[in-house]
Parts: sequence; structure tokens; C-alpha cells
Amino acid sequence: MIGLYQPGSSWLHRTPAAAKLFGLVVCAVAAVLAQRWPVGAGVLVIAVIAGYLSAGLGWRVLGRQLRPVWALLVFTAAMNLLAHAWWRALTLPATIACLVGLAALVTLTTPTSALVDALVAAVTPLRRVGVHPQRVGLMLLLGVGCVPLLAGLVARIREAQIARSGSFSLGAFAAPLVIAAIRQADALGEALVARGVDDEAEGTP
Repeated sequence: MIGLYQPGSSWLHRTPAAAKLFGLVVCAVAAVLAQRWPVGAGVLVIAVIAGYLSAGLGWRVLGRQLRPVWALLVFTAAMNLLAHAWWRALTLPATIACLVGLAALVTLTTPTSALVDALVAAVTPLRRVGVHPQRVGLMLLLGVGCVPLLAGLVARIREAQIARSGSFSLGAFAAPLVIAAIRQADALGEALVARGVDDEAEGTP
């Protein structure tokens, strides 16, 4: 879900990031309660679909967000069908799918920088107990930036391995990936120290 932001002018795009994050928490709590009843789960599904359509994203975008978790949804449905009532095999996977869809909807309609700013503002009151909001924001931004970087390393190493041997081996794949990731982390740490960001800093520039 990282880097999914799609610019737009819908009401969701115009909603402040803090309000969307708060709404996501409220919806998550409501989803946990609603999954106990088929009607509640159905209302939640309709609400998620309506959110995507009203944001101008459509069915295909929603389908792409749920594609990575389809195996989990099928497994959850099968386990609940065997261990519980049939309606649980519908409501629990539907709730999981809705939570994934809602989280993706927030990232699709909110720039990453706005989300980080909202989270930094949320932890600012914790400054009194030693939490540095700017450092939290920096960690979030670095985490977000490292996801595509790591994905790129995985793709390059996998392609290089297949080009050399014509097959994929997990054992031969893991070592180069770990080494490359450590090198990238060292380079990132050196860049941060060069810019005055270290463990002794009271804040971040």
C-alpha cells in the first residue's frame, strides 16, 4: 500500500489526513464489532465499496488492493466453515477484506507526507515523556522510502540469479539480499550522520 496515492478532487481527497486516520481507527473498531452479525458485515462491505466509488477509484482499484490477501481470505473462510457456523465463514473474511480496503483507501487518497505530518502531530503531546515527534516522522519517512528500495533489491537479485543459473534458489537468493540490504542501511546511516542526525541529537533538521 506504500506509494499508492492517486491525485483527485473527491471529498475523500479533500478530507484532512488526521480526520481520515481517526476515521480509520473508528471503522476498524466498528468492523470488529460488526463481524459478529451478517447484516453488520454487509453494511461494512457496502460502505467500503461506496467509499471507493465516491473517491473516483472504481472496482479495479479495490480489486488490486485485495489481490495480495486473497489466499488469507480463502483460508480464513475455510477454517471458519469447519469450526464455526457458515455465516462466520462469510463475515470474518469480509471484515478482513474491508479493513484492508479501508487502509488502502486512506493511502490512495492521502499523500504520504500528509499522513506523516498527521502522525507527528498526534505524538507531539508525548514530547513531555521523551518522545521526539520529528524523529518519529523521520523514521516513518525512512520506513516508507525503504519499502520500494528493498523491493527493487529483491527484483534485481532474483533476475540476476535466474539469468545466471536459469532457476531460482532460496538459499542462494537470501545471502546476496541480506548483504545488499546491509550495505544500503550503512550508506543511509552515513548519509544521516553527515547531515547531523545521530543518536545524540535532540531533534531532526
